[in-house]
Amino acid sequence: MSERQFLRSLTRRKPLDQIVADAANSPFKKTLGLWHLTALGIGGILGVGIFSLAGLVARGSEDMPGVGPAVMFSFLIAGLASAAAALSYAEFAGMVPRAGSAYTYGYVALGELVGWFIGWDLLLEYIAVAAVVSIGVAGYFQAFLSGIGLELPIWLTSTVDEGKGGFINLPAIMVCLIVTWILSRGARAFGRFELIAVVIKVALVLGIVGLGVFFINTDNYDPFMPNGFTSVVTGAAIVFFAVFGYDAMSTAAEEAKDGPKHMPKAIVLSLGIALVLYIAASLVLTGMQHYADIDTRAGFASAFNSVGLQNIATIISIFAVVSIVTVVLTFLMGVSRVWYSMSRDGLLPRWFAHTDKRGVPNRVTWIAGCAAAFLAGVYPIREVAELTNIGILSAFIVVCIAVIVFRYTRPDAKRSFKIPLFPIVPAFGILASGFLIYQLDGLTKVRFLVWLVIGLAVYFGYSRRNSLLNPNSPRHRTDAATNAPVDEPPRS
Repeated sequence: MSERQFLRSLTRRKPLDQIVADAANSPFKKTLGLWHLTALGIGGILGVGIFSLAGLVARGSEDMPGVGPAVMFSFLIAGLASAAAALSYAEFAGMVPRAGSAYTYGYVALGELVGWFIGWDLLLEYIAVAAVVSIGVAGYFQAFLSGIGLELPIWLTSTVDEGKGGFINLPAIMVCLIVTWILSRGARAFGRFELIAVVIKVALVLGIVGLGVFFINTDNYDPFMPNGFTSVVTGAAIVFFAVFGYDAMSTAAEEAKDGPKHMPKAIVLSLGIALVLYIAASLVLTGMQHYADIDTRAGFASAFNSVGLQNIATIISIFAVVSIVTVVLTFLMGVSRVWYSMSRDGLLPRWFAHTDKRGVPNRVTWIAGCAAAFLAGVYPIREVAELTNIGILSAFIVVCIAVIVFRYTRPDAKRSFKIPLFPIVPAFGILASGFLIYQLDGLTKVRFLVWLVIGLAVYFGYSRRNSLLNPNSPRHRTDAATNAPVDEPPRS
């Protein structure tokens, strides 16, 4: 192969017409309407960020100065950066009704190597999100048990790295495995569960804000920004974890009843609703209890305990467990769909693209669930959250670039939604995401780089040769010989 042919193979693109045709023949059942999709989006966004990370960032830690009540500005900065990416996702979701989210968007607009890297990135990041959120759920579960007079042994509820004498976070592991089982029951089952749980979650946040506002002590707002604006920006890089989730929801495009129409609306609605709730809730949290006294594991339970409402704190802990679980569900669903899409395209072994009679890619669902359980059981929340953020921010940069490129390379493509103020909005998304990556610590960047190097080895060792866009692919020849559709994965 000549150097020119080699370089061309790295930039081969998945044809948009083929993607639309594949989606029409998808093995997934189309059961999700607009409000199911919006619930998935809110379920993915609104969760551990409001119930755990808000308190962590406000209070700070040994190596991170506390933001204090100004944590609301951290959410706002992160939300603006996320909104630019959300609009880019919305434009693509209206054109590309296929599972895979940023992986598929990068593949169709920027070529196979970029698509591979962003897909490889999302495999790690979505699993890490599920792990972080499970740790947050476990914190509220422990707060609930404490509220009724029960205490689990410390070696079963914290990791070695937390320095509390712990060994493993068993409640977090159990959350991952239970959610994986729910996902294995099919889209109709987890869609209903998500819708009910999101209604509970929104009602809980509104209840917290509505009740908590009567117990705000304005003295707690002084100092409002104890460590300056720099800490607010650093906090934004961490709470950014709390303002995405719509990207994982977009992986359900093939399960939507009318993806091109409903996906863009669901993305914008879910982020808008969640951001308003985040800002209101963070103001109540830091107004009820001084930021330096907040329990970072279960912030709102801690705040209501501080004003003598122990029963309310226990109720919050119960419903927080139910509501945060929806985030785990959204991201484990997302990683299984990205993994499935990469396998269907030949970039990973076809064995992973197996679907059962319910149309569920159960093999990758259980592998991802067990991997998340491992991370949740042995790593502390902040390390996993930062690793998650750098990957998602990288995905956002790719999607914002891709939407600009695709607007010029395929101006004829049918778009049910167009980004306003183009190309200013996606350009802002690129700059804002890059700036937030810069705020993360060096070890996080090294870990992310190591994962990408491993991905590079996998791509050149397996994926490039077996891609269905490679006419000499062994899998392509096998499928052609058996007259089996190349994009139809095996089912039981």
